[in-house]
Amino acid sequence: MTSRPSGQGGADLSYDFITRPAYQHALLTGTTEFLRLMLRQVHAYGIDPASLIHALQNHDELTLELVHFWTLHAHDTFHYQGQTFPGNILREHIREEMYEKLSGEHAPYNLKFVTNGVSCTTASIITAALGIRDLSTISDADIQQIQHIHLLLVMYNAMQPGVFALSGWDLVGALTLPAEQVDHLMQDGDTRWIHRGAYDLVDLDPEAEFSAGDMPRPKTLYGSLVSQLQRPDSFASQLKKILAVRRAYDIAASRQILIPDVEHPGLLVMVHELPAGKGTQITALNFSSETIVETLHLPGIAPGPVVDIINERVEGDLTDQGEFTITLDAYEGLALRVVSTLPI
Repeated sequence: MTSRPSGQGGADLSYDFITRPAYQHALLTGTTEFLRLMLRQVHAYGIDPASLIHALQNHDELTLELVHFWTLHAHDTFHYQGQTFPGNILREHIREEMYEKLSGEHAPYNLKFVTNGVSCTTASIITAALGIRDLSTISDADIQQIQHIHLLLVMYNAMQPGVFALSGWDLVGALTLPAEQVDHLMQDGDTRWIHRGAYDLVDLDPEAEFSAGDMPRPKTLYGSLVSQLQRPDSFASQLKKILAVRRAYDIAASRQILIPDVEHPGLLVMVHELPAGKGTQITALNFSSETIVETLHLPGIAPGPVVDIINERVEGDLTDQGEFTITLDAYEGLALRVVSTLPI
């Protein structure tokens, strides 16, 4: 990330490489401090989150370049974990944490890509976060938890301003291919082929082990899109529900107004002003394996009932003092709207 001329004279949309590694860091560590720092950097440098493409998996590696701390701001100071770090030292600290938790002995099914990232799928990031070292041991209970966390990451990316993107690999819950299956494609060191396995969204050939282009088919956790849409509790069906709410409240066109401080290290809260006078929307995400009960402090927001807009239930009330108590189970996300009793 730079202090961007790109917001002034570059592309209309850019990939959110600013917070993408940061939200993965939040999942791998169970703490959101670095993610919160990066979200605030977005605003500090005048970048509108609505101009960014917030994505899950794509065809490339999970980049850990963290260019912002490598170049222009290498010697600027940043407050993190109670200490002050120069940008270049903070960068190395974050990279070391992520490499350790996401690859190597901890998760041998994910591979480093050259010097600036890790080849992995969204599902194999989640398995690493859960401490699953052998993908062949994944149980039905594990799949349910992986899906639950995958939907948390959907919530992070979709319940904020901007473009939301995901891949077919996300839709089927693809894991990485064993390296030996694509060894012939990795002779030049390009490990990204392990996360580019073939998939069949609509069951055209359920028994096929290779695509027409001769790519092997990886283990997938969720099933085809056709089978998932027949089950309301599937990944795709719940994704469909989240995206319908995103569209109904025009969250893509909202304005991010606050990334508040929180007490629990695993909690992230993003506050958005909805367009067309639809009020205030709050995205609250628990990146930890613990239940969180916390009173949020949201100054300057008109009080009123707080409604879960995905599950259509009242969660409580935002008081005149701007306080609201939230309860989140492990790895749970909530999309809330304050139904103001005052004119907006």
